[in-house]
Amino acid sequence: MARGEVDALVSEARRGDAGAWRELFLLHNRRLTVWLRSLPSPDVASSAEDVAAEAWLTAAAKIHDFKGGDEDFPAWLFTIARNHASNSRRTALRRRTDPVSVQEAPEATWGLAAADVHEVDNLETTRQLLQHLSPREAEVVACIDIVGLDVAATAAALGMKPTAVRVARHRALGRLRGVLAEIETESSDAFTPPLDSAPNPPRSPAPRPGH
Repeated sequence: MARGEVDALVSEARRGDAGAWRELFLLHNRRLTVWLRSLPSPDVASSAEDVAAEAWLTAAAKIHDFKGGDEDFPAWLFTIARNHASNSRRTALRRRTDPVSVQEAPEATWGLAAADVHEVDNLETTRQLLQHLSPREAEVVACIDIVGLDVAATAAALGMKPTAVRVARHRALGRLRGVLAEIETESSDAFTPPLDSAPNPPRSPAPRPGH
């Protein structure tokens, strides 16, 4: 496929084609929103959908400054969304709009890159698990293992080198494996009855006199 064909959507979007923008939106908005929901946010007044909408408006306003093509567009869009999310978090912390701490925030979603994005969006434990990671590790895992960006796009979106992305993901997944192992162990222990609670075996009836 020729490079011009690969970059057709972005080229048409630059010319203001509404159909091209619709296609870009359908391709990327779902996983963008899922990714934003997976990040900790102290601002209950600003939802992932709000941040995603701001990112799309910014992308539309700055599309003529964007020099990449269709393959580069997701990383560019995620960078814009990440900046908006960071600004929203800083504003929320200054205003203290959330009545609970970041650690007490409601759970969001969890999934892996191999899972369907629709299934990921419906699960309930992402944010709780990602809180075991550093902010940078959480962003890397959210990009790659939740919404399926590749290493290059993740590096571009987060302003990191590809090698640093791989190292952060390796450490993060190792830490998460340990967390999940602890959860599994605790769950197993919770369902193991103590030895002294086992029912006593039935006793044989006492022999009657003369037998």
